[in-house]
Amino acid sequence: MTETNALVLTEVRGRIGCITLNRARALNALSLEMVRELMAALLEWKDDPQVLAVALRGSSKEGVFGALCAGGDIRFLHQAGSTGNPQLEDFFTEEYALNHLIHHYPKPYIAFMDGIVMGGGMGISQGASARIVTERTKMAMPETAIGLFPDVGGGYFLSRCPGRAGEWLGLTGDMIGAGDAIALNLADGFIASEQLPALWETLITREFGDSAAVQQWIDGQLGTTEAHHAGRQSEIDRFFALPTVPAIVDALEADGSDWAQATAATLRKRSPLMLHVVLEQVRRAREMDLADDLRMERDMVRHCFYLRPGQSETVEGIRALAVDKDHAPRWNPARIEEVQEADWQAFFVSPWPAHAHPLAGLAD
Repeated sequence: MTETNALVLTEVRGRIGCITLNRARALNALSLEMVRELMAALLEWKDDPQVLAVALRGSSKEGVFGALCAGGDIRFLHQAGSTGNPQLEDFFTEEYALNHLIHHYPKPYIAFMDGIVMGGGMGISQGASARIVTERTKMAMPETAIGLFPDVGGGYFLSRCPGRAGEWLGLTGDMIGAGDAIALNLADGFIASEQLPALWETLITREFGDSAAVQQWIDGQLGTTEAHHAGRQSEIDRFFALPTVPAIVDALEADGSDWAQATAATLRKRSPLMLHVVLEQVRRAREMDLADDLRMERDMVRHCFYLRPGQSETVEGIRALAVDKDHAPRWNPARIEEVQEADWQAFFVSPWPAHAHPLAGLAD
């Protein structure tokens, strides 16, 4: 194993490539260095006949497990976006390439989605062949709260949730637990957190004949658990199938239910501009393969920082949440009703010709 002060610990145990995210104090938020270490390990094991499968877990202040990954390192994004640090571009290009590799990994990739799994944490786990959730799982794509959008393939995997759940999760950033994650096709099965250490140990010590045997065994360990939002699917579909963000918010505000009122209040706190962008993103992504979705998201994230110099919603959103912590972002435009069609449509114009796109080489 690499030295214990490393941010990503990698080793081969038995026939399993083991990855432990080791940045517990930052909830394993992904830095560029971590993305590079993950990519290097996965590429090395991809063609290694000794490695039959890969297992990914996070660590918490109490030890292993407890938190998978809270997302990308947003303090770095704020610093880089404020100062023109070119590593900002590298981070997104390499992170999205990593997400694509995980979705297409030729061996079982087992993600232990314990604790917080948000943003970039979803990016390194949604492509897994076994997505394991626990009673501690807190899953979300909360990017609209920081003036961003659900990237890392979020358009692809959210748009493939049942009905309009993808629009709901992408716009609100609402958090879900294990049962809802399974019901919404964002997880494959449940295991109680107390059973994780024993499961991990068995995985790395058990004799497996081939990769298929690993997948079959892990699938046999997965259970189910109660979903809480499943009963709201018809409501979610009714509101979030509406054609525009103003129409969705108007309908929610006109509805008398506590859920509708709370959902409308949540949307009113998010970046008005990015709500419009996300609605279009999810709907476009329904008709895209993963590579095309990631290319679209790479265009979008470039625009999040550079489309409006000095007026980045993302830099402002992170400032309010994580830097100054005043929780009072100054969104521009300030209200949902003030966003013009041209404002959000600009995010879907690629800044690169197709042959020069940073992710031109991705293929599904």
